[in-house]
Amino acid sequence: MIVLGCNGFSRGAEVFAEELGAVGTEKHYVLGHDSGSALLVDGELVAAVEEERLNREKKTSDFPFLGVQWCLEKAGIEFSDIDLIAVPWNFSPDVFDEMMRGLASAPLTPAEKVSRLKHLSELFAKVLSPEAILADFAARTGFTPDPDKVVFVRHHLAHAMTGYYMAGKKDTAFLISDGRAELFSSLIGEIRDGRIRVFDESTISAEDSIGNLFASVTRYLGFVPNNDEYKVMGLSGFAEAPSPNPFMEHLVRLHEDGRYTLSRPHDLENYQNYDDLFEKGFGPFEDTVEYKARVAAAAQDMLTVVTSHQLRALEAKTDLNHLLFEGGLALNCVNNTKLLEGSRFEDMAVSFGASDTGVVIGAAVYAWANHPDNTAEVKYADTVTPYLGPEYDEETIERTLDEFGDRVRWNRLFEGEIVEQVAKLLTEKVVIGWYQGRIEHGPRALGHRSILANPSFHDIKDVINTRVKHREPFRPFAPIVFESDAPKVFEMGRKTRSPFMTFVFPVRPEYRDIIPGATHVDGTSRVQTITDEDTPLLASLLRRFTALTDVPCLINTSFNVAGEPIVCTPADALNCFLGTEIDYLVLGNYLVTKADRSA
Repeated sequence: MIVLGCNGFSRGAEVFAEELGAVGTEKHYVLGHDSGSALLVDGELVAAVEEERLNREKKTSDFPFLGVQWCLEKAGIEFSDIDLIAVPWNFSPDVFDEMMRGLASAPLTPAEKVSRLKHLSELFAKVLSPEAILADFAARTGFTPDPDKVVFVRHHLAHAMTGYYMAGKKDTAFLISDGRAELFSSLIGEIRDGRIRVFDESTISAEDSIGNLFASVTRYLGFVPNNDEYKVMGLSGFAEAPSPNPFMEHLVRLHEDGRYTLSRPHDLENYQNYDDLFEKGFGPFEDTVEYKARVAAAAQDMLTVVTSHQLRALEAKTDLNHLLFEGGLALNCVNNTKLLEGSRFEDMAVSFGASDTGVVIGAAVYAWANHPDNTAEVKYADTVTPYLGPEYDEETIERTLDEFGDRVRWNRLFEGEIVEQVAKLLTEKVVIGWYQGRIEHGPRALGHRSILANPSFHDIKDVINTRVKHREPFRPFAPIVFESDAPKVFEMGRKTRSPFMTFVFPVRPEYRDIIPGATHVDGTSRVQTITDEDTPLLASLLRRFTALTDVPCLINTSFNVAGEPIVCTPADALNCFLGTEIDYLVLGNYLVTKADRSA
């Protein structure tokens, strides 16, 4: 059975802009952001790609035409070969009716209700309804799906199945939390024998979304909501959370069964809905690092308090010992570590596709595993590789290098030569673009589209932030380390591995002066553990670098600049290389320098 997962709306950005004013800073509130495609063949994930990597529009919500096309080409199939199309949204007539009931009871004037009813009707008619989604698919691909072969999966269930499939666990408890889906923002439950059970009494409404509250904090601090929350997370390390926490005093109320509500419902048509409450708790806004760090630390603490409250309820409702955490909030790796260490769960998995980048995978898995004609047992590996996207052969790389003419110079090396030469280069204060194999899926570079550097230099963070990434100076960088070495360098707690940069750990005191470039101001690092099986060439490079320097880590950050997607094609890599002060580029088997430097 072949299942295509598909997320994205051709008119999403346009209609959300017209009806809700979702433009500029607010543009990422659009549903369908992080659009993408995935292909499941007989239960095996053979391809997945985010549309932004192909159309070069960061966090695009467009229909994933390029990704769908690439997935089919990768598998050598046509549209007629597809058995099911899975969509990670289910805006059914019942959902529309429930939204109508909520609007009818909202504390709004009749005129405001009429206006919002128009907006809601337009969104359903043009973007969100099953009919609109099917019409969109046909218009963009030229293929008209059989409605009986299209499975609309509740968004949070797609998240749950993403984590379940990637972690390879038969039975697990789960927490899903993000901005909003059809009607809800967060839920808890368990999966037994591949069947999902939601603890409905603990479900959180979309109007009480802690994810949207955190997005509002992100906006208040001058960042882009639903995009820059990781900046708030990084900034929180520069301050202690105030006690009592103004968020818990003025905005969030905890209830039994792990539920919580906001003192003021989130309002998508009023993006400054909470600003007065923020100022009530923290004083008038100040455009200073000190003020922003204090608010960020409080928001980070609030997130931990609320999600820990949910986990305590989950612990009481299930006897399972493994936990999945998925949804946009699960990308907050500082919170993830605290959640696990404060719980009774033996382990906690957060996938490389925890945000909406991964729901195309989960929707496809859900549709496949629950189809009545499918009698095969679901195939779950111990882990699923994140290297699921396009790759480019030597012929393409060399042709691209030729197209860049006299702007670059390059040498073709053997694999052993690449490891030896790059390891020697990294003993110095240089920045290297590292481009290998199939592109990673998810928001974080995991060693195939990376920028590498030596973490032993105290100022290497400033070099990368200002000369390469063109981003805020407070932003930290993540280290890669061998899974076997990680407990020696970091206080790993209950975790034995962290292959997807989804957990943060304290750097052991004796290593803080050895890897200062990979140590945040609060003494922690967002760690990626690697093995020879995961990324053989990168593992060989790290091993040789460590032999030369006695430094057990390398800085690994995404190969892009602020505001742009991670590079995908060789041309993307060369353009980024030439547009920044990256010193060297390793493009497959080619070591590339700029024309004014010697290769």
